[in-house]
Amino acid sequence: MDMSEIRQDITTEEWVIIAKERALRPSEFARQQSRPELPAFSASCPFCPGNESMTPGEILIYRDKEAPGWRVRVVSNKFPALKPGGSTVRKIESGLFMSMDGVGIHEVIVETPEHNKILSLQEAGGIADILRAYRERYNAMKQESFVKLITIYKNYGPKAGTTLEHSHSQLIATPVVPRYMRIQFEVATRYYDNIGRCLYCDLASHEISTSDRLVMETEFFTVFHPFASHTPFETWIIPKRGQASFGNTTTQELADLAHVLRSVLLKIYTGLNNPDYNYVISSAPVDDENKDYYSWHIRIIPRLTELVGFEIGSGINLNTALPEETARFMRDL
Repeated sequence: MDMSEIRQDITTEEWVIIAKERALRPSEFARQQSRPELPAFSASCPFCPGNESMTPGEILIYRDKEAPGWRVRVVSNKFPALKPGGSTVRKIESGLFMSMDGVGIHEVIVETPEHNKILSLQEAGGIADILRAYRERYNAMKQESFVKLITIYKNYGPKAGTTLEHSHSQLIATPVVPRYMRIQFEVATRYYDNIGRCLYCDLASHEISTSDRLVMETEFFTVFHPFASHTPFETWIIPKRGQASFGNTTTQELADLAHVLRSVLLKIYTGLNNPDYNYVISSAPVDDENKDYYSWHIRIIPRLTELVGFEIGSGINLNTALPEETARFMRDL
């Protein structure tokens, strides 16, 4: 019987247990229940056409010149985690506790006018519009003097944290760079200082050369399951052109990324029976966007397992799937 392995995530230096003795076959992770069918329009949905008054006014909108209506719509979050205004001056309480005003920007990207059209089944052209909206709003947010980090993310399904069925994603700009991002950046900087190359570029090149965990490769992007995957089917998309900021992505790269993201999400939809998932676009802090030692990338996390006490207590993820097997499963779909 195979012994479990403890593998290190090269980008954060965190440890992950790959529990080979508990490992399931990739097909066993498929969602057991089908989702209920949704209507094309919902009168109570704030993101459906005709219900625009239910949301704050649009910040950005893409329309067809030849047809009425809109394709993608960006609005402020009605219940934002952070708001513009206030002060970023730190306050010290009792000599122990630090705080500041909840300054930031929180926006919602409504990805389609159709209530029942999920991202996994969108055409590449529609996904390209969404990515273009991401880039446009990213570059607008970073002009604000208080913005230090911009996070783009999507929650799909209740396990991933979504409360509205209509397909959407979100952007949050914060006045601080969190420790998790600092750790990634510090590890990448140290690697660059020692080796003289970008860690993420070397990681993507290695996955292409070995192909053990490779899911797909295109002209501009590499898709793979990390050596130390924290969860089953964790999937990374890394650009081949080392670029710290998502905001500097070219239109040609975005067009390719639309096909890549569509293909990966469709594989997850088909192979795992439409599971809940999150994806996050990790980009460098605004002040470090032109550094050579980091690369923006996308992490897709299907919500196939729950955290257990050991993981919460130790900070070590327990993964019951071999990334070499899950990547092969994805390639073969």
